[in-house]
Amino acid sequence: MEKAKLYRLDRTQDLALDIHSAWSFFADPTNLCRITPDWLGFTITCPAPEPMYAGQILTYTVKPFPGLAWHWVTEITHVREPRFFVDEQRLGPYRFWHHQHIFDPLPGGVRMRDTVHYALPFGPLARLGHKRMVRPRLEAIFDHRYDVLAERFGVAQIAS
Repeated sequence: MEKAKLYRLDRTQDLALDIHSAWSFFADPTNLCRITPDWLGFTITCPAPEPMYAGQILTYTVKPFPGLAWHWVTEITHVREPRFFVDEQRLGPYRFWHHQHIFDPLPGGVRMRDTVHYALPFGPLARLGHKRMVRPRLEAIFDHRYDVLAERFGVAQIAS
């Protein structure tokens, strides 16, 4: 079996809300629909138990391209309220998906950091698709998320 190339996406955003409010919003999987672009066709297909816990299984459907629907199963593998949680793909479009959500309190807000490590199926063919399709679409999803969150919560004004 060929070795998969591991990619990384990092995003940081300072939001004008306290860490507990940030946690309350991001720990609720139903809010994913509010911050995901409509063109992705993101739908939660399971009841989301509360509160979030390690071992929680969540199921979704995404439609990354017209006519193509993927069923996506993730597990919440680590939770330390209100500082971080990790979701990992169990079934879905990626060969590997590990997404860290980290929240750091700041004076006047919270710094939210996302670190996603991911690998694609289909070996060398995927490397071509990554540069032309996958990475630009992931960037667009996180750009949309950034804009929606800034509009919803405001940008924290952190003194330098």
